[in-house]
Amino acid sequence: MKVAITGCNGRVGRRVVLWALKEGHTVVGADNIVAQDAEFYNNPAFSFHEVDLKDFDAALKTFEGCDAVIQLAALPQPMDYLVKVHNDNVVITWNVLRAAAELGIDRVAVASSVNVLRAVFSPEPIFHYFPIDENHPCEPDEPYGLSKLIGETQADTIVRRYPTMRVASMRIHKFISTRTRAYGEDRFSSRGDLWSYVQMDSTADALLRAVTVEKNRWTGHEAFFIVAPQLAVDDDWLELKGKYFPDTPIKPDWVESGGRGFFDCSKAERLLGWVHKDYA
Repeated sequence: MKVAITGCNGRVGRRVVLWALKEGHTVVGADNIVAQDAEFYNNPAFSFHEVDLKDFDAALKTFEGCDAVIQLAALPQPMDYLVKVHNDNVVITWNVLRAAAELGIDRVAVASSVNVLRAVFSPEPIFHYFPIDENHPCEPDEPYGLSKLIGETQADTIVRRYPTMRVASMRIHKFISTRTRAYGEDRFSSRGDLWSYVQMDSTADALLRAVTVEKNRWTGHEAFFIVAPQLAVDDDWLELKGKYFPDTPIKPDWVESGGRGFFDCSKAERLLGWVHKDYA
């Protein structure tokens, strides 16, 4: 499969490119910066396009001949909480989706975020129940999370217009190399992240699965939480909940095991065949 990967020189993008090449795919990388140290630039199965995806025509040209697109190009946090992050992310995501539709590319994965919730970038994180699944209300109060939620609405819109398209919004959590590097000792400041994470290669696996699994597994647009099942700290999740979120209810069918985390990723397992793994 020929896969376009936008934001290919970013932290997530590099891992996805390497994973896709390892799986035998041809990769078209797109980014607005050139990475001097990217180890895949000399791979014959990789080609690079320096492109500003806020330019729709440039996006069209970049994706020509591709079978799938993995959209990772974005500013990854709210920055000054003003307008640039929101405006750039919203325009880029629409251009990618619309260009894919124009070219007949019917397999697309878009990097969304757990911050479609009112989470770590909020002055006061608010969660309605645990474990968090894809039915949880999305209530961001800052421009980064809002841009990701708008991207999911854009995906809903594009598949209505182009019903043969399949779009996965991948709600990625804290992207790290190893569990032990996720958090320090300050549990209070990490409460918006729910002390959770996702391992970088496992993230790449999820993103590639989103565009390569059989078309009959699911159709239209679906959102997926991509989070490790266990916490990135050794604390008991029930003790953390009791201390920081005492009034948040627990769904009755959730086993109250101390080894659990705060997210339910069973949808990703069911539809993508994805199970989190801490790769060495």
